[in-house]
Amino acid sequence: MSSKVTVELQRLPHADGLALPAYQSAEAAGLDLMAAVAEGEPMTLTPGQYALVPTGLAIALPPGHEAQVRPRSGLAAKHGVTVLNSPGTVDADYRGEIKVILINHGPAPFVIKRGERIAQMVIAPVVQAALVPVATLSPTDRGAGGFGSTGR
Repeated sequence: MSSKVTVELQRLPHADGLALPAYQSAEAAGLDLMAAVAEGEPMTLTPGQYALVPTGLAIALPPGHEAQVRPRSGLAAKHGVTVLNSPGTVDADYRGEIKVILINHGPAPFVIKRGERIAQMVIAPVVQAALVPVATLSPTDRGAGGFGSTGR
C-alpha cells in the first residue's frame, strides 16, 4: 500500500516546455527528473568527468519529508553514468533549484540532451534523532566488528 503526500512544484523559466516529473509505472517509487539544459546546447561528460545538471524545478516538501535524488539504473547499466552523491538529499526547508551531480564512470563520452531523464526523485518521510551522550553503549553480539566482520 502506498500513500500520497502533496508536494508543491515550481517550474523555473529554463524548464519551460519540459514534462513534469512522472512515475513511469503504477508502483514506481521514483519520479523521473529531466535535464533542463538549453536546447541545442547539450552537456558532454567525458569519462571520469562530473557536472551539476539543472532540472529547472524547485519544490516545497511538507515538514517531516525529504526528496532523495537517485541514479537511474538504465544510465548506470548502459553508460556507466550515475549520481555522484547518491542519494542526494533535498531537505524540506530548501527552496532552490534541484540540480543533479552526474558522473561518467563509463569508457565513452556521454551527451546529456534537453529533456533526457537523468535521475529519479523519491519522496520519503524523515525521522530526526535525539542524540543522548553516554559513557558506554549497550553490548551486542557483534560489538565493534566492522567491515567484513559478519561474513564475506
